[in-house]
Amino acid sequence: MGNADLRQLALIEPKPLAELGGSIVAIDAHNWLYRYLTTTVRFTSSSVYTTAAGVEVANLIGVVQGLPKFFEADVTPIFVFDGGVADLKTDEVESRREQRERYEKELEAARSGGADAAEISTLESRTQRLTKTIQETTRELLDLLDVPIVEAPAEGEAQAAYMARYGDVEYAGSEDYDTLLLGAPYTLRGLTSSGDPECMDFERTLESLDLTWEGLVDAAILMGTDFNEGIPGIGPKTAVKLIREHGDLSGALEARNESIPHADRIRAMFLNPTVTDDYEYDTHIDPDIGAARQYVTEQWEIPADEVSRGFERIEDSLAQTGLDRWS
Repeated sequence: MGNADLRQLALIEPKPLAELGGSIVAIDAHNWLYRYLTTTVRFTSSSVYTTAAGVEVANLIGVVQGLPKFFEADVTPIFVFDGGVADLKTDEVESRREQRERYEKELEAARSGGADAAEISTLESRTQRLTKTIQETTRELLDLLDVPIVEAPAEGEAQAAYMARYGDVEYAGSEDYDTLLLGAPYTLRGLTSSGDPECMDFERTLESLDLTWEGLVDAAILMGTDFNEGIPGIGPKTAVKLIREHGDLSGALEARNESIPHADRIRAMFLNPTVTDDYEYDTHIDPDIGAARQYVTEQWEIPADEVSRGFERIEDSLAQTGLDRWS
């Protein structure tokens, strides 16, 4: 959900990349990809990532630029892709769609009005969406690079959190905060930045707040999530105080003479999300750099110099970690 208020409650500390060697991280693929997609569009001419047929594939640049961070740190990423969108999230999805349409109108006006390149590129980044082509080409490129993929039945972040909670990976990876509510023991944030990430600790967060997992979810619902509007005037500190005083969401709402539609279903979305055990992946990665480079530069017409450094870093990381590590 990206609820920034949760940051005020979460126990988050820096996590040097040097300490992550040998780890496996389940990445919320849509979240990770969208960050690189919007950044690439903002700082790269559209002619670079648009094919002669007019198809935009800025994602391919983002993937090649983003993966070396994992390989160089000897970290194995597993990209978890979203399945269906939860019914209760439709309002949030619709809100984002309407916002994007407003940005698209602003972009059209900026182009016709002769706005400067910086303003246009900013608006272009805000209108990005994970199209079918972007999702398909991302999967195909990851496959050529032998990077594991898991298909979630619903929310990718819920699946990533589940995999971390049951010990199949050491960390979930997301720029948002939902993995905390979903019970991921450790979540790495900042995986799309150039520096060290930070680690969000689930158990220490509960201890610091003197709340159970259920209590943390109840406090978040009072504040507002992707699935519901919060109660006006209730921020992080007040939400925690109400849950401590009244025991749970029901008691807090009764004390305030308030109600939240579908409250039980919303709790279940976090405490018992739709996930699957039906996944397999091989963490011994053996990327076909040549085929991946050809796919990006020849099939999808990305200029070679835009991705050369990314592919070089991937190749260098193979030498640094040793071929026996990857194959």
